[in-house]
Order: sequence, then C-alpha cells, then structure tokens
Amino acid sequence: MRVCVAGAAGAFGQKHLDAISKIEGVQVTSIVGREAESTKAAAEVRRIGHWTLDLAESLSRDDVDSVILSTPTQMHAAQAIQCLQAGKHVLVEIPMADNLADSRRLVAVQQETGLVAMAGHVRRFNPSHQWIHNKIKAGELSLQQLDVQTYFFRRTNTNALGKPRSWTDHLLWHHACHTVDLFQYQTGATAAQVYGLQGPHHPELGIALDMSIGMKAPSGALCTLSLSFNNDGPLGTFFRYICDNGTYIARYDDLVDGYENPIDLSDVAISNNGIELIDREFFSAIQEGREPNSSVAQCLPAMETLDRIEKCFID
Repeated sequence: MRVCVAGAAGAFGQKHLDAISKIEGVQVTSIVGREAESTKAAAEVRRIGHWTLDLAESLSRDDVDSVILSTPTQMHAAQAIQCLQAGKHVLVEIPMADNLADSRRLVAVQQETGLVAMAGHVRRFNPSHQWIHNKIKAGELSLQQLDVQTYFFRRTNTNALGKPRSWTDHLLWHHACHTVDLFQYQTGATAAQVYGLQGPHHPELGIALDMSIGMKAPSGALCTLSLSFNNDGPLGTFFRYICDNGTYIARYDDLVDGYENPIDLSDVAISNNGIELIDREFFSAIQEGREPNSSVAQCLPAMETLDRIEKCFID
C-alpha cells in the first residue's frame, strides 16, 4: 500500500506519518506541503522520495494508491473529491467539509467512484470511546448523558504546535464535529432535537470563540457540549459518560471511572493510539474492498446535524 500524505509538515500530518511508520506493508511515497522549506525537510527526515507543493503532481504518480489529507479545513472537500476523481482512495481529516452542501457532494462522488473515502472521526477509534461503545452494544451500559468540554486558548491563528496558521479554525465545523458524530455513533441514531448558542465574533478572526450545544437522542439520552477558544487552562477535550451503570471520563486514549480509577484498555485494540487505529482501518478497508468505519457516508449525518445547529445561531 503506497500512500501520499498532504499537509505532512503540519501537526496532524506528523501524527499520521508517525502512525504509518508502525503499520506493516504501508509506505509513504509522496508528501505534499504549502511551503517548500518545511516540506522538503519533512521528506528528508523520514527519507520519503518525493515531495511537492502541488497535490495534482502526487495524484499523477503511479506509486500513489491512496491519500491522507491533513490540510486546512476549507480545502478538505475539494481535495478529497480531487483524489477520488484521480482514482485514489482518500482519508480526509475531520471535518470532511465546512458546510453541508460540500459534504453531500463528496459523498456523491465517493458513491460514483466506489473508492474508499473515509473521514477522520478519530473519536470512534480512541480505545476509551471504543470501550464505551462495546459496552453499549453488549447491553451492559445505557447512556443517559454525554457531557463534553472542548477547551483551547486560541485568540490568534495558531495550530496544535503553537505555530501560525494560514487559515482559520472553527469551533462548530471542526471541534464540535467530533462530539456530534461521537454522540450519534454511541446512541446509534441522529439527534432528534438540537440547539446551539454562540458568543460574539472575534474582531480579527471573524469567528465565535465560545459555543454551547445541546442534543437529545431519540432514546432520550442528552449531550451537553461546551466549546471555547478563550480557556486559559488545561487544553483538550474531556468526555463524561453518565450511564445507568456507572460514570466514565474519557481523555482521548485514556479512560477512568467517575472516581478517577483507571479502566484497563489493553484488550480493546492493537494500539492505544487513535490516529494509528484510524489509519489501520483505512488501509484495511482498501485491501479488503469494504466500507470503513467512519466512511464519509456514515459521517454525513453528523454534518447534517451541524447544519441544524448552525441554523440555531443568532448573531
């Protein structure tokens, strides 16, 4: 399996390159970047034979079977469609698009080509959330409420490495997308009711830095999601699963009960790294000719729910 990683010099491009290095039978044959110096350096450090600033150049190569897109959000849909139309399987980082129309267009192109197109909804793959999902499917847990805090301190355009961004991130279409999809994945249904509130727009970034989102599943389970780019404290996303048979707190790849006692996740998956697990699913689906978990079609309901939430905002 030969893969191109676009956005390879960025924070998540590096995470995917680290993950791929642990997967047998997969070789990175090309990387794509936005700046020549950093892209060339990334290729040299990892001994990757080809680098370019033009995605089309990589797509034209015979030694590229698939593409992982870790590029700016606003480019996701168009680039994913470009990959599919070039005959390449694609894993596009979350979100697949920053609006519903582009999301639907991407799903339509995937269905036309029959290629694997997967969205990077890594929460489905984090061992902590997999453990909960398995318990729910087995009938051992029933979710009552998912309480989530997604907090960062980003009043300037910086990425996860603290470096300047050339694009603007978004709390709803990027960060809320994780939890909206996760809640619907864990409850097995599209939210029956939603609401959304947003704070004032930042004068320079042009986006709201605070949001409050609520969802109710057909089962009656609730999701309460708070998001902020104004938080001056621990960064990241923290998930509290309040169930009929216990409370659990997930922090990415770790899980504790309501009293902070660790939950053993060693038997959940081959790795404790969610990025590695999502990449493994991508390559396995290609090799086995099947639809992957987190296909763009499976994740479209999350984009539809985000669109409903956005319509609730009153500036």
